Amino acid sequence: MTERGRGRPRRFDTAAALKIAMELFWEHGYEGTSLSMLTSAMGITPTSLYAAFGSKEELFRSAVELYNSASESPTSRALELRPTRRAIETMLRENAEAYVDPGNPRGCMVVLAGLNLGVGHEHIGGYLAECRRNDHARIRERIEQGIAEGDLPLGLDAASTASFALTVLQGLSIQARDGCTGEEAQAVIDIAMKSWDEIVRQAEEAASPFATGSPGPADAEEPGTGLPSGPL
Repeated sequence: MTERGRGRPRRFDTAAALKIAMELFWEHGYEGTSLSMLTSAMGITPTSLYAAFGSKEELFRSAVELYNSASESPTSRALELRPTRRAIETMLRENAEAYVDPGNPRGCMVVLAGLNLGVGHEHIGGYLAECRRNDHARIRERIEQGIAEGDLPLGLDAASTASFALTVLQGLSIQARDGCTGEEAQAVIDIAMKSWDEIVRQAEEAASPFATGSPGPADAEEPGTGLPSGPL
């Protein structure tokens, strides 16, 4: 892409410019990031920004897509791991590390960039909500895969368990923006994984043939005696 001004044309790297825009939207949110902030940081004119990206909203959507891309997102890499417990724990821990990384804005862009939107920008909030629903679907599908592969019990509620994991993840984003340390974030995940284990244990018990409370053959009563049948 060429930036034209007085004198000879000046080229700029659109990929690098998009990454700069992503970091601005991540730190300041959609409404908090002005056109002048974008063009100043990217080193281009408004005309060149519109020519390269279409509009501020289109630039924002491209920035979110970059943020969610496999090259940037720990979630995509983590959900490829096996077994499922390792995938979920790695997703939480690596995102938490990214949320408090001093080299990046704190927290999650998809959670934080659309807070407190004014009139006329409600669709931006809707777009980010759809991104979060997509995250839920990816986690749910990974849990369903674990159930199908046998490393999670058949009775596990995949949708609710995915909601649990995503709630922890989004809560960590808010905690990171509020200044929590990496150690504090990891301690939360320690507790979350204990809760995960309990959720799985309860699902395993519910799926067990001995979890119904009905008596087995050895516990059945002899008719008219009130005594258990079978050998004493």
